[in-house]
Amino acid sequence: MTSDLNQVVIDALEDIKAMDIVVLDVSDLTDVMDTLVVASGNSNRQVKALADNVVEECKKAGFQPLGVEGLETAEWVLVDLGEVVVHVMLPETRKFYELEKLWSVRPGDQQHQKT
Repeated sequence: MTSDLNQVVIDALEDIKAMDIVVLDVSDLTDVMDTLVVASGNSNRQVKALADNVVEECKKAGFQPLGVEGLETAEWVLVDLGEVVVHVMLPETRKFYELEKLWSVRPGDQQHQKT
């Protein structure tokens, strides 16, 4: 079912011209979700429109969102779909938080250095 939901999310983002859509399988890192989707919008208005379209298209396809956060400022909007969590961000916000990098690090990837 996750692959069907992933496709609905990707299609909804592409419909509103999201930039730099990244889909990460995080199922081996957390039990909270299977997939993390990160995308960018050019403006607060586009970020909000992207998130709204994800919610609308998911509902049409029979997937009920569990929550949406950040619509007020639309700098970074999170759409929680259970198995899939979508982050829609302004490019500068995305660059600052580097979610793709954070969620790509696997346990044991980094060696701790002794000081």
